[in-house]
Amino acid sequence: MLVSTHQHPGLIVKGHRFDVPLNHDQPKGQTISVFARELLPADKPNSNAPYIVYLQGGPGFECRPPLTCSGWIKEALKDYRVLLLDQRGTGNSSPISVHSMAHFETASAQAEYLGFFRADAIVKDAEYIRKRLIGDERWTILGQSFGGFCAVHYLSAAPEGLQAAMITGGLPPLTGHADRVYEATCQRVLNRNKRYYKRYPDDRGLVQRVVEYLASNHVELPGGTHLSPRVFQQLGMLFGRSTGFESLHYLLEYAFVKGKSGFALSHRFLRAVQNQLPFEVNPIYALLHEAIYCQQEASNWSAQRVSQRVEDFHVDRKPFFFTGEMVYPWMFTDYQQLRPFAETAMILAQKSDWSVLYKKDVLQSNQVPCAALIYDDDMYVEREFSMETAESIENMRIWVTNQYDHNGLGVEGSYIFSYLRDLISGKR
Repeated sequence: MLVSTHQHPGLIVKGHRFDVPLNHDQPKGQTISVFARELLPADKPNSNAPYIVYLQGGPGFECRPPLTCSGWIKEALKDYRVLLLDQRGTGNSSPISVHSMAHFETASAQAEYLGFFRADAIVKDAEYIRKRLIGDERWTILGQSFGGFCAVHYLSAAPEGLQAAMITGGLPPLTGHADRVYEATCQRVLNRNKRYYKRYPDDRGLVQRVVEYLASNHVELPGGTHLSPRVFQQLGMLFGRSTGFESLHYLLEYAFVKGKSGFALSHRFLRAVQNQLPFEVNPIYALLHEAIYCQQEASNWSAQRVSQRVEDFHVDRKPFFFTGEMVYPWMFTDYQQLRPFAETAMILAQKSDWSVLYKKDVLQSNQVPCAALIYDDDMYVEREFSMETAESIENMRIWVTNQYDHNGLGVEGSYIFSYLRDLISGKR
């Protein structure tokens, strides 16, 4: 259902809302709302161009509303209408939060509900929406990061809905326990720490000063989260992006302020740290992060178990090393907005009956034209596993480069999109 239309320079933006089954296997059961923004060029308000659907990274992140007609969106609008899908549980799509989940009487009920928010349900939502917008016509998908995981599931589960698939930094491992992922990821993160301190050697002392202050004082972020050394350590998530080193370095520049009782961490610093940690605003990112790898097995707090074996990640080590895109059970104590989910998170970590996400026989006979960008030194999605997956998908063309980090699509979106489009069409 079309719910809004507005225009700003270069773009017409239409908001669509769909009531979809919570469980697509029970189409007459409970429903949830899924929201999508359709983008058209301002000079072609009645365009009937084919759709390209953008599948956002995450899990648990909405599509950012377009502020300008630029980047990959501007390039895509030359050939497509763009549909930005707020995946279920995010943005305007029945969002998951402490407040929205408070009506469940038990943690088990919350966990059962959240079990319907993985890639398989997201793809079923997309197919539901496709049939209502264009019937039997196919559309193209663009999956970034976790959106690429969704795209590969799409190829496996509903290829009949796809004209083509583009993926950036998001070819998932098709098999194997999550431990395998974090064993590789930990090494990538360690290497990034070493590169960070090589670029900013004076930050070793400043980081250590912050850690010692946090260990000796109870510090809360403006939202109430306890800024413990292990929460501070999670700022290493920034290192996987091209601007990550600089973001942390300049944040640290104003860490301390001198007051009546001596030096303390500044409000400006604490507010900036809070803004860099996404878990409380997007709780699915914490609750279902490891579940994106699970197929008929439990994660059992994989990142926690694997990283504990890496001495360099111990908070009392010098130099202090930051961790990466990893979720831990203690987060549901330290983070104020995650505390109500502590028991639910434990149930999800122990859940072992997750569905199989990828059908290797279907992928090996895939007829949908595909192109994937693999980042050579990706800190979030391991290159080795992405290469294995690419070799398992027929009709897949890949572009491997060290020119960009994981946020390449946001940095050089126009060029990357046009390159993938040329791979799809055979021009490259």
